[in-house]
Order: sequence, then C-alpha cells, then structure tokens
Amino acid sequence: MKEQLILTILADDRPGLVETISERISRYGGSWLESRMSRLSGKFAGILRIEVADERMDELAHALDKLRADGLRIQVETTSVAETIDTRETFLLELVGQDRPDIVRTLATTLAQFRVNVESLETECSSAAMSGETLFQAKAQLRIPSDTDRDALHGALEKIAADLLVDLDLKPSD
Repeated sequence: MKEQLILTILADDRPGLVETISERISRYGGSWLESRMSRLSGKFAGILRIEVADERMDELAHALDKLRADGLRIQVETTSVAETIDTRETFLLELVGQDRPDIVRTLATTLAQFRVNVESLETECSSAAMSGETLFQAKAQLRIPSDTDRDALHGALEKIAADLLVDLDLKPSD
C-alpha cells in the first residue's frame, strides 16, 4: 500500500535544493506528484505532494529530517489519498491597484463569508510604470460552492474594488 505525504520546505535559497530533496525522495522509492515552489527574499519555500510505500514512509521522513543539518526545514504530514466529491466551481480572480494595508485580509474575509476556498494565491508588488507608486497585483484560483449566491458575491467583490480603489476581475476558469 502507498501513502501520500505533504512536505513543506523552507531554506536559504541556493542552487541544488530541489535536487537534494528529489534525490532523497527517490532513494526511498517515493514519487514526486505535484509541487509549488518559489524564491522569496532569498528564501526557498515549497510545498509538495509525494507518494511512498507504507513500509518506507518512516525511513523517508527520518532521512528528510536529517536535511536540517544542511539548513533545510522540512515538515512532513500524511494526507488521505481519497478525495471527496467537490460541488464547487473553479474561478480565477485578478486584482490590481495601488498597494495599501489590508488588501489581502479584506479580500480573504469576504471570500470566507461566502465559503469560497482559495486554492492558490500569487501576489506581488511592483513599481507602476507612469507614477512609480507601488502597485499590488494578486491572482487567485478559487473554488466557489455551487449553492453560493453569485450576485451577492459579485456585489461584495465590487464593493471591495470600490472601497480599495482596485481593479478586480472574477471569471470562470477554463
């Protein structure tokens, strides 16, 4: 029988980190299923899902923990392979506007009120071309329950856009 594990990784960024992690997973018969990894302010941050035989799981977890000596902090969690039937629809949200405190909190609070699940979120700040002011950009993949009042959700998002003076677009995912 196989077990799926979720690994979260944090380390000072340097070449070879992904190779080190993948080598360790492979050495213990694990399969790399999916991942999201990024470099942020000189740090490497990642989350990945792997699969490994039950009898090798503890060995692999111990081997990954030994990477702490090399500066990698790896958290290992087991996960259920079985997924429930999801009656949510996938949407993409894009937001652009002048940076200000509480943009993410305001958006997240509203989404939570409508039971919307944030499946992925990417944000960045950059310099606006003409004014040089800090521009905040966000892209999110959302799962919205099929019984959600879409008009009420759109109204709440439009209020956020007006209050924060940002452009906000929500559209069904392809």
